[in-house]
Amino acid sequence: MSTKNVFASLVTIAMLSACGGSDAPADIASEAGVAPENGAAAVDMARLMNAAEEPEMWLSYGGSYDETRHSSLASVNGDTIQELGVGWVYTMDKPRGAEATPIVVDGVMYVSGSWSVVYAIDAKTGEELWTYDPQVSGEDAAKGCCDVVNRGVAVHNGKVFVGVFDGRLEALDAETGAVLWSNVTVDQSKPYTITGAPRVFKDKVIIGNSGAELGVRGYVTAYNVETGEEAWRFYTVPNPNKEPDGAASDAIFAKLANDSWGDTGAWTTDGGGGTVWDSIVYDTVNDQVLIGVGNGSPWNASVRDPEGDFSGAYDNLFLSSILAVDADTGAYRWHYQTTPRDQWDYTATQQMILAELPMGVDGAMRRVVMQAPKNGFFYVLDAADGELLSAIPFAEQNWTTGEVDENGRPVIVQEAIDLDNFAVYPGPTGGHNWHPMSFNPDTGLVYIPTNVQLPMVYARTEQGENANSLWNIGYDYAAGWAFEFPEGTLEFTKTLDGGTLVAWDPVKGAPAWMVPFPQAFNGGTLSTDGGLVFQGNKAGEFVAYDATTGSRVWSSKLSGDASAAPMTYEIDGEQYVSVLSGWGSTSNLIYGIALDKPVSAEPGRVITFKLGGTAEMPNPLDYNVVETPKAALAGDAGSWQLGMQRFAENCMFCHGAYAIGSGVLPDLRWSAMAASEQSWQAIVRDGALTDTGMIAFGDRLDDNEIEAIRTYVLRQAWLAVENGNAEAPDLAVAGDQ
Repeated sequence: MSTKNVFASLVTIAMLSACGGSDAPADIASEAGVAPENGAAAVDMARLMNAAEEPEMWLSYGGSYDETRHSSLASVNGDTIQELGVGWVYTMDKPRGAEATPIVVDGVMYVSGSWSVVYAIDAKTGEELWTYDPQVSGEDAAKGCCDVVNRGVAVHNGKVFVGVFDGRLEALDAETGAVLWSNVTVDQSKPYTITGAPRVFKDKVIIGNSGAELGVRGYVTAYNVETGEEAWRFYTVPNPNKEPDGAASDAIFAKLANDSWGDTGAWTTDGGGGTVWDSIVYDTVNDQVLIGVGNGSPWNASVRDPEGDFSGAYDNLFLSSILAVDADTGAYRWHYQTTPRDQWDYTATQQMILAELPMGVDGAMRRVVMQAPKNGFFYVLDAADGELLSAIPFAEQNWTTGEVDENGRPVIVQEAIDLDNFAVYPGPTGGHNWHPMSFNPDTGLVYIPTNVQLPMVYARTEQGENANSLWNIGYDYAAGWAFEFPEGTLEFTKTLDGGTLVAWDPVKGAPAWMVPFPQAFNGGTLSTDGGLVFQGNKAGEFVAYDATTGSRVWSSKLSGDASAAPMTYEIDGEQYVSVLSGWGSTSNLIYGIALDKPVSAEPGRVITFKLGGTAEMPNPLDYNVVETPKAALAGDAGSWQLGMQRFAENCMFCHGAYAIGSGVLPDLRWSAMAASEQSWQAIVRDGALTDTGMIAFGDRLDDNEIEAIRTYVLRQAWLAVENGNAEAPDLAVAGDQ
């Protein structure tokens, strides 16, 4: 850890009256007057509750407790936007996915990068103040479905809180980066991870976890911000015996949730899922915490809970639900299940926004919670009691009729239940994934980075799950795949899917405007009083749109792509706009979208713009990978088919579908390791590269299967040569490499 003490002259901020006035609970108003003890990250409840009144700061993950990601700053606007240039660029220590939204407090930016490394940066100059590396092991990387990412930190009373990938929640000294306390929040012998940002409310910090694809049980835990002592825990699915856990969830499980599960099935051995891996929102008006709950484990409902069906008897609460609990005790308040008995990976973990909308009788204003989860419906609920106000498709989908019934349940088509060679969309990537949306109270529009149809055939397996795979989903990822894609190049990924920036009117339940993209998984959005919407995209651009019309008014090329949502702040009268740029996350690992050919590993960067900025942008992605096979073709159609199956089950989530790599991790087709069966076995079977995240697979794959994967990779390399997309090597030379 490197440190620099630059906090001697931090600005003292006068505390504003509690946001929400008389609507704020009395105990919150009382606590809000307590001044922070530490000058660094001097953030207490008063500042957090009034974050929208301090637009020069960005005090929490979503900008404020309502998580609108809207700023009242307006120096950057339609008239000045052409003057926007690079103010500074900070390069992070490590490559891989960059998904965080930075926090800015009194001139200091706190941000997390891949491998859960935390950085403190001078927000005006980009100078590093300190870094903290929690030293996540390479072996833990295999527990993650979607890269070793981290979406952000929280700050409170001189502390910076970070959820570490291996399951720790840590409090750091905001002035030095030193660890003040550290809690292991999960059973580290199981495939749990943490990728989401913690949230602070009152005297508590709360965190969830990830891992449902590999087989775990979900929950959230609130800890005391000062001591790290556990305050309460809420499990999102029952324990296998349906017995009390000594947790805040016990009462509602006995009354309701236990009866929504059968007594047998894989959920009793594999946890059931329901991980809370992203959205957690504190509702100041109702003094409750809103929790977005994830998918089941396994995905396949007939394997997870074979006693159930889709009649409503076994909905598997609280999978794929918006859940409200008491902020002080964690006791259940209400829930709304977006996808009963989910079997399509339709998580409800996507961002939730709190707002006042005219949704009542005669246009009366109501405090609502809005969400656009994976399943393709845009939901508006009454925040106080969870009453469904509207549920309207915002993206293409065919798993329902596009309607909900009188009980708020989606009307599911029989083909999506039977899954008999039926291509369901959205697939598991969702109509909208984790990429944050924003809400402009002036336009009344929600700006959603959506994914257009990317279907999946959820092929059931006889045994329910594939013992040869790391993933525990109850479906066969390789079913129906040929061992090669006809084109054999990256071009196939560019036809899989598209994305759209949708300006959604939540009152009318319709889009106001849309901007289509050739690729999916474009970045989160930021809305401002300057009449602009900012978003990064998979083409490596950072773009500003007119918030009312969707017209593209400005853009800048980044040095990578931007999946993360931007944020904005102001120092000495200058407005800054920051976004993380990198190369990683699900889309880049699996699909290699937007690249013409493989690239070298790209570090994460914080790229910050300001009016009149003249700093240089680092060179974009470096295409320095030599695309040529390192060995002669090996194997035959039988080994290639077996290799494809085992590759799809174990390898493609890091090394790319059809072995077409993106450059985030090595493109195996051009790896010298593929030239040697001995080296290949040492790495894949024995784990020779475990420290870098490439764990051993010898416990689930035999030598023949591992060699089949190698021959399949070589087949894909030579297929690219045949199609004119790679150079044929001089094997006499290649064999010596």
